[in-house]
Amino acid sequence: MPTPEDLAPLAPAMTAWRRDLHAHPELGFEEHRTAAFVAAELRAAGIETAEGLAGTGVVGTLRGQGGGAEGGRGGNRAIALRADMDALAMTEATGAPYASTVPGRMHACGHDGHTAMLLGAAKWLAANRHRFAGTVHLVFQPAEESRGGGQRMVAEGLFTRFPADAVYALHNLPGLPLGHVAVPKGPVLASSDTWEAVFRGRGTHGAKPHLGTDATLAAAQFVAALHSIVARELDPMGVGVVSVGHMAAGHPEAPNVIPAEVRLRGTARALTAANRELLERRIGGIARGMAATHGVAVAYAYTRRLGPTVNHPAQAALMHHAAIATVGAAAALDDYPAITAGEDFSAMLEVRPGAYAWLGTGAPAHPEGYHHNPHFDFNDDALAAGAAFLASIVETELPA
Repeated sequence: MPTPEDLAPLAPAMTAWRRDLHAHPELGFEEHRTAAFVAAELRAAGIETAEGLAGTGVVGTLRGQGGGAEGGRGGNRAIALRADMDALAMTEATGAPYASTVPGRMHACGHDGHTAMLLGAAKWLAANRHRFAGTVHLVFQPAEESRGGGQRMVAEGLFTRFPADAVYALHNLPGLPLGHVAVPKGPVLASSDTWEAVFRGRGTHGAKPHLGTDATLAAAQFVAALHSIVARELDPMGVGVVSVGHMAAGHPEAPNVIPAEVRLRGTARALTAANRELLERRIGGIARGMAATHGVAVAYAYTRRLGPTVNHPAQAALMHHAAIATVGAAAALDDYPAITAGEDFSAMLEVRPGAYAWLGTGAPAHPEGYHHNPHFDFNDDALAAGAAFLASIVETELPA
């Protein structure tokens, strides 16, 4: 299996690609420059390349030549490796010489690093086709950051056009030691849904509350009661999050008016389908109960965005085996605690078996430099390990 040392000759190129992408961040479904860059590098390596899936998605297809006369054990199989390409609507504060040149846009989650690593793995695999049999699809996905790129790729026929028996992805993780790989068993990331509750009463003078019905009081008690779902209704061994992220009512220049409408919006997270169902049902139940208690109306809506990202056992075991071969047993973890962030790779795992791993990038250079922070920056020292790990997954799944 390839090691970080095997991929080290490509590290300078991967670093240059990563920093170029970092300097030119693009939001989801707007990754035109990034997609063109990726497609050009794939074609330069002699890799069959398709563009335009889900708008700006790119898929490279590479066929191994290690089958011999019998075709090899992996000769009739195909797998997919996925990297995300989009940036976030944030203003960068790293001060790096390759910092974002686009106002209000930055790679604050390391997707520039993911893209560079998959390109590095693609170049290495293209030059070493004799080491694997079968087919690998290199999926460069747009719009992972809350815009539904994974769902759209699946809906537009990703696995129809590019059949795959399994699909794999990795994500950088600051705080995990540099070059370590962790493959969770079961849940990796939570579902990510949004909810809205709009309480409507009869507005009135703040000095005469008895002449109206108070939507603000109903909304306030709804917020206070909301957190009882996780505290008292969810199994203590389960994981769930309910948070209020937006509140709107009245006018700041009219503090003597009890407003007729209060709008609240928030997020809900769960690691299992059953807990996701519980959150959806009980948020609505509490909203309707508080509305009835206070004699107001409520309109409740729950929007399912991303399902939980849950590793399939066989593919997680294979991924861990590839990690051991790449970085050694001491640096290859066969489990890791679930995280309540969301990932639209879940859409791919809902239709194909697969697994998702964490790649350690060590302590961040800035004390605040974790994901989705303006001081975040991907650690280029992890590129060779990540690319070697991706290539090892191919050789493990598609042995010559």
